[in-house]
Amino acid sequence: MLVDGQGVSLVRDGMRLKGDLERMARRIRPDALGRELLVRAARIKGGSESLTAVDATAGLGEDALLLAAAGFSVTLCERDPVIAALLRDSLDRAAASAVLARAVERMRLVEGDSVDVLHRLDASPDVVLLDPMFPGGKRAAAKKKLQLIQTLEAPCDDEGKLVAAAMAAGPRKVVIKRPAKGPWLAGIEPDYSLCGKAVRYDCLVAPCYGRHRGAC
Repeated sequence: MLVDGQGVSLVRDGMRLKGDLERMARRIRPDALGRELLVRAARIKGGSESLTAVDATAGLGEDALLLAAAGFSVTLCERDPVIAALLRDSLDRAAASAVLARAVERMRLVEGDSVDVLHRLDASPDVVLLDPMFPGGKRAAAKKKLQLIQTLEAPCDDEGKLVAAAMAAGPRKVVIKRPAKGPWLAGIEPDYSLCGKAVRYDCLVAPCYGRHRGAC
């Protein structure tokens, strides 16, 4: 780990990784936020002004920031201590930004396994977001970033357990980020999906969380 004037970074194999939520400023502008596929997928019909979400695979917090900017109070779960340190530093720096501060106030980082965190929630969230790591990114920079993260945290090795924990938390919706042409997570057919060029958001809606799952 390297700490300098730019913040906390991970330097390894000639690559440098640093959380940078400030580069998301353009995407959370009111004229842009409503077009974000994740924000559209997470919408709750008749939702109140106090919606809550759990980002069970927080990573560097970019998706959680989109949800927070859209009005959700977001709990971010990150199990790897190094990634969590990068994320916490990024949140601290973003809190000083006039553009990001209001959204960051609605973000709370919890270090630990998301399955355990989901089981310990005091109340059911409105949305649980799952983004198990998958290979992706055509640009070299994206590939390098993914490679460095994967040296710390391997892709999910028990998809069924993760989805089961998300559903057991009792949210109104589970939103799953997948490659655009990737398989359903844990083989569960979503109630509906929103598709972009590179990614797809599969939505499992309460009470059955997915189609053709028999009696609820």
